[in-house]
Formats: sequence, C-alpha cells, structure tokens
Amino acid sequence: MEVTQLLLSAQSPDGNTRLSAEETLKKFQEQDPSSFFVSLSIELSNEEKPSESRRLAGIILKNSLDAKDIITKERLSQQWFSIDINIKNQIKESLLRTLVSPVNEARHTSSQVIAKIASIEVPRKEWPDLIARLLNNITQQNSSSQLKQATLQALGYVCEEINPQDLEQSEVNSVLTAVVQGMAQTEQNVDVRLAAVQALYNALDFAQNNFETEMERTFIMKVICETAVAKELDIRQAAFECLVSICSTYYEMLEPYMDTLYTLTSNAVKVDEEPVALQAIEFWSSICDDEILIQEEYGDDEVESTTATNFQFIKKALPVLVPMLLETLLKQEEDQDQDDAWNLSMAGGTCLGLVARTVGDDVVPLVMPFVESNISSPDWRKREAATFAFGSILEGPSIEKLSPLVNLGLDFLLNAMKDQVVHVKDTTAWTLGRIFEFMHSPSSDFSVVNASNQPRIMSVLLESVKDSPNVADKVCGAIYNLALGYEDCDSASSLFSPYIGDVISSLLFTADRNDSTSSRLRSSAYETLNQIVRSSNISDTAGITVQLLHEIMRRLAQTVDLHISTLEDREKQADIQALLCAVLQVIVQKLSSSDTTKPTVAQVADQMMLLFLRVFGCNSSTVHEEAMLAIGALAYATGPQFEKYMGEFYKFLEKGLQNFEEHQVCSISVGVIGDICRALDSKILPYCDGIMTHLLKDLSNPVLHRSVKPPIFICFGDIALAIGEHFEKYLTYAMPMLQGAAEMCSTLVAQDEDMYDYGNQLRRSVFEAYSGILQGFKNTKAILLMPYAGNLLHFIDAIYRDKERDEGVTKAAIAALGDLADTLGTNVKTLLEERPFYKDFIRECLATDDEILRETATWAQGMLNRAIVS
Repeated sequence: MEVTQLLLSAQSPDGNTRLSAEETLKKFQEQDPSSFFVSLSIELSNEEKPSESRRLAGIILKNSLDAKDIITKERLSQQWFSIDINIKNQIKESLLRTLVSPVNEARHTSSQVIAKIASIEVPRKEWPDLIARLLNNITQQNSSSQLKQATLQALGYVCEEINPQDLEQSEVNSVLTAVVQGMAQTEQNVDVRLAAVQALYNALDFAQNNFETEMERTFIMKVICETAVAKELDIRQAAFECLVSICSTYYEMLEPYMDTLYTLTSNAVKVDEEPVALQAIEFWSSICDDEILIQEEYGDDEVESTTATNFQFIKKALPVLVPMLLETLLKQEEDQDQDDAWNLSMAGGTCLGLVARTVGDDVVPLVMPFVESNISSPDWRKREAATFAFGSILEGPSIEKLSPLVNLGLDFLLNAMKDQVVHVKDTTAWTLGRIFEFMHSPSSDFSVVNASNQPRIMSVLLESVKDSPNVADKVCGAIYNLALGYEDCDSASSLFSPYIGDVISSLLFTADRNDSTSSRLRSSAYETLNQIVRSSNISDTAGITVQLLHEIMRRLAQTVDLHISTLEDREKQADIQALLCAVLQVIVQKLSSSDTTKPTVAQVADQMMLLFLRVFGCNSSTVHEEAMLAIGALAYATGPQFEKYMGEFYKFLEKGLQNFEEHQVCSISVGVIGDICRALDSKILPYCDGIMTHLLKDLSNPVLHRSVKPPIFICFGDIALAIGEHFEKYLTYAMPMLQGAAEMCSTLVAQDEDMYDYGNQLRRSVFEAYSGILQGFKNTKAILLMPYAGNLLHFIDAIYRDKERDEGVTKAAIAALGDLADTLGTNVKTLLEERPFYKDFIRECLATDDEILRETATWAQGMLNRAIVS
C-alpha cells in the first residue's frame, strides 16, 4: 500500500478523493494495525517524503493512540498492546530518530507521538529507558539545538501525559535538572530556552519532593524569576505561566518568595506587554482561588494544621495589590464589550472580584475612593472603570457593608443607563445585574429592590433592553437576576407580577432582533423569559402564562415550516427550536404546578405533541434534547392521557436511546422514560420489551459514554415501580447488571474530581434501582428477589465501611436497606442476622445532623425491626 499517496489524497480538495483515502486508511488500521503504525512512523521519519504527508502521518499516529472518551482511549491502548514488541520497538526508535529532523514540524509531531506512547507504556514500566534516552539527547556535547528543543518538548509532553507516580524520583530529579539547565541564561538558543520553560510547566506536578527541600525549591524559584525578566516575550510569558501553576500546586511553600513575586508581577502589570501582564494578574487570581478554597473548607479564621494553612497573602498585599488592579481597569480596549474580549481591564476586574471574595469587607474602603472620584468623570474610560470596580466587589463583602453604598448608588447607576458611551452602559447593566444577584433576596428579608424603587428599575430595564445588542444582553442578565430573587418568595413575587406582561413582551421582541451578529442575545432573551415564568406567582399571572404558551407554540410551528437552503439556515433553525422547546418545558411545568391551571396543558397537549414530533423530524441533536425534556414535562402534566401519544413518540424515543455518539441525547431519552413511567404506570407495559432491550444494549455498548449508565440503572427502578410483577421477565438481565455495577464501584479509583463524582452517581443509581425494583415487587412475588438480597446487603456493607462516602450515597443506601426489609420482611431475617453491620449503620445515621437522613434511618429501622421480630 502506497502510504504517501494515500496521505496526500486524504488532504485533497476533491471530496470524493479525500473520502476514499480516509476510508482506506481506516481499513488499513483495522485490518493490520502493526503495518499501519510502522508505515506511518516511517513516513514521519523519512526526510525525503513531502512535508504534507509527514505532518498527517504524525497527526494520525497521535490520534490512533489516544482519545478524549475513556472507552475509546482504552480500546486504542489495547490495540497498541496487541502489536508485537519488536515492531513497537521499531516504531519507537523511528520516532526518537525523528527528533533530530531538520524539519521543525516533524520534530514537534514526533515528540507528541512519543508522549502518547509513553502514556500507555510508562505506567506499566514498558519503556524503562525512555527518560534516560531523552536526557542523553540533551546532555550530549554534540547535540544540536534542534535536537535539544525537540527533546525538551518531548519531556514536557511526557510529563503532561503521565502521573507523578509513574517515574522514579531519580528520573524526576534528572528531568528537572535538564529542564532548569535549559532555562538558564547560559543557554544561547532562544527556542531551547522556551522549550525548557514549557517543559518545566508540565513537570511541576512531579516536583513535590523537590519543592519540599528548601534548597532545591529556592533554586527552581530563582531560575523561574530570572527567566520571567528575559528579553524574549514568549519566554517571559511561559515563566509567568509556571509561577501561576506553582501558586496553585505549592501555595503553602510560597511565603519566602512573596516579596520577590509581588515586585515581579507588579512590574509586569505596569510596564510589560499584555500577554505577560495578563499572566501576572492571573498569578494573583490563582492565589485568591487558593485562599477562597481554604476558607470554604476550613472557615474564615487562619488555619494552622497539617491539612491547610491560609497565609492570607491577599490580605497582606491588599494596600498595594488593589491600587495596581484598579489601574488596569483604565486600560480598556475599544471592542472590549465583545463576548470574547480578554484584556488587562477584564483580567484586572476579574481579579478584583476574586480579591473581594477573598478578603470581604476589607476591600471596600480601598476601592470606593476610586469609584467616587471617577464615576462622574467626563472621561468615559474613568466612568466605565469606576462602574466596573463597584460591580466587581459586590460578592464577598457583607450586606451590612455594601447596602448603604448600593442604596446610595442605585439611582445613579439607573441614570447611567442613558450614558452616551456604549461601553459605560454595557458595564452599568452588568453591575445592575450583580446588584440584583447579590443584594436582592426578599426570602431572606433583605432586598435593595422595594415597592418605591421598583417602578423606576423596571422602567429603565425595559427601555435599556432596546439598546445595542451587547447592552441588551447584559440587561437581560439583570432582569434574570431580578426575577430569580423572587423565585422562592411567593408573597413578594406579587411585587413583580404587575410588570410581567411588559417584561415578556420586551423579551419576545428582543429575541426577534436582527441587529446582533451572534445568537447570544436571542439565547439570553429566551433564558430570561424562562426565569420570568419560573419566578412568577401563577395565581397572579395564569392568563399571561397561557397567552405565552400559545405564542411560543406559534413560534415553534413557524420554525418547522422554514425554508432551509444553507447549513447556516439549518443551524439557526435548530438553535431557535431548542430555545422554544426549553421555554415550553418551563411553561408546562409552571402551569402543571397548580390544579387551577393544569387543565390548560391538557387542552393544548395534542397540538403541542404534534409540534414536538415535527421538530424531531428536523434531525437536530440539540433540538432532540430540548424537545425530549419538554415531552417529559408534558407527560407529567397529562398523566395517563399521555398513553395516546406513545405510538408515534416511541420511534423517536428509540432513536434517542440508540444515539451513542451524542450521549447527552441518549441520557435525556433515558430520563424521559422515568417521566413517562410515572405518568402511565402499568400502561407503559406494551413498550417495556423494546425499552429494556435498548437499555440493556446501552449498558453493554463499549462506545457509550459512562455518564449514561447511572440514569439507566435508575430507569430500571422506574420501570419496575410502574409495572410491578411484570418486571419479572427482566430480572435475569437487569439484576446481574446491577451486581456488576456494584462490584465495579468497589474498584473505581477516584483519580480526579470527575471520577469521584461519577463513582458517587453510580453508587446512588444502583441503590435507587434496587429500591424501585423492591418497591415494585412489594405486594406480589416479592420472594423472586430473595436471590439478590445477599448481593444488595454486601454492597450496603461496602458503603458503610467507606468512611469517605458521599452523603447522597449514604441516604440512598439506607433507603435501599429499608426497602429490602419492607419488601422481603422475615425472609431476610437470617441474612440480616449474619450481617449485623446494619445496626451500626442505622445508629450512625440516626446521630447525623441531616434531618432527611435521620427520617430515612428512623423509617428503615422500623422496617428492619419488623422483619427481625416478626
């Protein structure tokens, strides 16, 4: 097979040629992975081959070794493991040789592929000489600058891909030594120095032991600080990126260096180029993040323990840090109100907001003189900066400290919405939104909004929502937060009720505006509309809400009939349909919450369901998700009457359950089954064979994202609860799946927060599934569940022994324990006597401060006592 020509054809402007080449390469990989990898590695290393084919060979190699999806990643790793060791060695030697290539792109790509292989092999100790080989490239006297640069890049990428425990400490020491030497001023080649700094950034996680040794730590910090004032912009920026990483990873070791770091960052912010100055500000933002986290976990007082120490770096630097940040607010750019703008002013304001959250009241007297002296300035930059500063400190300080200032300044800010400069209006609207977010909480007996100022507030917001798109977007946010404050306060929401009709009209008009270049304003308008509906007092606004329901249905019907001629048309249609379906979901939920208005939903259910089915015909995954969620709300609202829609709807539900690529669609489809089960009860039985078949297939599918599994297990419980004893025929399939998931929970290693959260979701879902199945069989054929009782008790025991368990998992486990005793009664007496752990578990839960957990434990204790005593 002529790989060079295939790779060139895969980049052909001709679609058919490109597609044919891509298919051939895909088959090549599937049918003969060994030859595939060898051919691509040779192509990448061959200096006589075209740069285009070499580049693509490297990209394909890299993508054939790794994937974002954990299941695909594991499959690719297994494919690599299956290749003969001699062939793998040949490939690796070829890649290492490519590091000396005169072609920069080939060297760089090779370093990335080396790192991908390392991510598979190094944790298994299958490439033991990799680090030594790379270090040899750097330390050899005759090594070219190009080889050093590529090797340092490879070392950096390897450190990025593997975990610190994968390397011996001696290897870590050698890597750090080589990297720090590459950063030194004695290194003449700029590219080598930059590669070394970037490699250090990736290696910092490995340096725990080195940072714990004062001499080594001080040496590393000294080299980084020297590098932070290098002549070259890229090197200075990379050095500051290292400092940002260090302050997150080694916060507790920074104290001896803070004076130096303040001087460095201050100079960078004041006089250096923007990329470096931004990183200098990011350094202080990261310090804020560290100290906020310590305060949230251990309280505001200074913590002295082995776990965490709050050195209060921000509080100590406050007198010089705040003025520096305030100065950055004056460095606006003309286009900074654009959505993707990020500059010194934005970074400084963001950091100032974090400072306020870190030190609370102490920031206010340092900021307010700046606000007061600039808020009325004839220079728009000063007015905007003062407004930005005020808005930035609204989260963190106490209400007692802020309320006099906000009450005094609110009218001024409302007037500023008529400023001649768009930037000022944009920031003022954002600040008003922040005031309503943090200073407007009627349910907690404090709100800057009251009966006397609300008419003026509403008048200004309704007028300003007609302003330029960016200003209107921020005004939508302000209205959203204003409405949100009323959501949990039914009595106070009547203050808002008189304005709801006008607000809805304005938001609908805003959603239809054609003067915005992006869809952001439309999304903001509809999302705000959703919050208006959620926060409204349905007894006051029933008529308006029903009118809105008909208007949104009319708009959705129009989108289905749109003439679509371009991809852009299709994307716009999908975007609008998704937003409208989301609004319908919220309206249906609101109307269903009152017995008075619930019949309204039934009156339009046929028309609405027909609309949703037509929307499904547009084949957009985004719309599919939102329409599914809306149908779930409709099923709840219509109850048993939803049965008449199942015949037509079921085929779309099946499509959702089979959509493995877009796992969010699959997950939402699974969730809708639960809604339908609760609506139809046993009437869902005719569809259960098909549904259970799809759910079981989903669980067995290696491609499906892991996040869909917990909802599927919960769905088992929903179906069993709905159809009762008819679930019997699914027990032999569903219960082993639950048992397998329970066993997997015991082997899951929480390598990061995502995996920890997933483990908890999986545990909760297994218990919820058991609870649903037990309750479904409670009154008939309960004895069928006896073979599975031991497994459930074993799982509950494992959870009890895990003292780090999540509170939600504890609640689910105790509920399942109670359901087991409630359903099986005296049949589980012997099993319980053999496993007396449950008594301690119950006692532990009864002693908790969590009222819901205590109630669940009390009920479970009663069920257990009845099972044992009877």
